[in-house]
Amino acid sequence: MMSDYINLVKLCVGVDSFDQLQAYIDATPGEARGHVTRMWPKQEDALLNGGSLYWVIKGVIQARQHVTGLEEVIGADGVRRCRIVLAKPLIRTQNATRRPFQGWRYLKPEDAPADLPKGRESEQELPPELAQTLAEIGLI
Repeated sequence: MMSDYINLVKLCVGVDSFDQLQAYIDATPGEARGHVTRMWPKQEDALLNGGSLYWVIKGVIQARQHVTGLEEVIGADGVRRCRIVLAKPLIRTQNATRRPFQGWRYLKPEDAPADLPKGRESEQELPPELAQTLAEIGLI
């Protein structure tokens, strides 16, 4: 089935857990919220039609944020970049393993992990190695 939107998936470098990413988001002022990247998404219209950015933490997709916009950012070096503006709520997802990659990748809605059901989103996080092993064998 064709979707009207597309998602992105991105490695969350330097972050070891969902809680650490949540703390970073909570401490980020609204005008700086988002992720700055060198490339502008070619599927901009589909991304802005309901897409999310899925975060890979320690080799496992663990969370997502709804994409609310794209903004041009000119760096101190004069290079044009894209800020992917993200909604503040960080949504915990079911775990899904991902191999390392550079930049970001498109993620079709049918390939995206589901959000954790209501009531489970505040469960204590599993250690990264255990979460990755369980996701690899399809148990979470």
